[in-house]
Amino acid sequence: MQDRINITDILFLDIETVPCAYKFGEMSPAMQQLWSDKTRFLQEREEKSAEEIYERAGIYAEFGKVVCISTAIVHRDGGKERIRVKSFFGHDEAEVLGTFAKVLDRYYSAPGKYICGHNLKEFDAPFLARRMMIAGIELPKIIDTPGKKPWEVSHLDTMELWKFGDYKHFSSLSLLAEIFGIPTPKDDISGSDVARVYYEEKDLDRIRVYCEKDTVAVANLYRRMRYMPLIHEADVEVV
Repeated sequence: MQDRINITDILFLDIETVPCAYKFGEMSPAMQQLWSDKTRFLQEREEKSAEEIYERAGIYAEFGKVVCISTAIVHRDGGKERIRVKSFFGHDEAEVLGTFAKVLDRYYSAPGKYICGHNLKEFDAPFLARRMMIAGIELPKIIDTPGKKPWEVSHLDTMELWKFGDYKHFSSLSLLAEIFGIPTPKDDISGSDVARVYYEEKDLDRIRVYCEKDTVAVANLYRRMRYMPLIHEADVEVV
């Protein structure tokens, strides 16, 4: 199936999320209780309190928000393939999501268009859809998946492609990039640093750069999975 998909019809993406409130005590009493209820299993399994578990709040759409969406497309320039990167980021989540939703509606609503990410199906796409719904933004067709048949969902997931049907298997983007020989930065922040960089360092641009590098890595990982050559940094353009 993959060889029938034109790579220029794919929007590669990655998102960065943070808790809506940096610290557990900054939430309202009602939200503190709801967090405690939602994470009760984790608390019991790890023998930690709701407050100790709160460092993971950014991965839950009910308690987190999107601060950056980085996208990448492959385009051909004079017979050579290049990657063009664009990010949507800011403190106003509704504005970030609204702008991105318009791009999806305008360019990726037609049949034959795809979005691709690493763990896209279990994290990025549902997180975006949930946060858009909370913000009152009409869902773009490509991420409005409830009720659709599997073959009607235009989502490509490099983690799923690597699983080969093994639903117990998880491999990080960093691990797959390493084993497939995809250059990645070794001195940058990790996902666990994003909330601190956002709230303490207030360095949204650093988060954007990190997100963009992951998005380029996803695009190259997908290419390697299709036996296509890597696109190197010299042929990556950020707009």
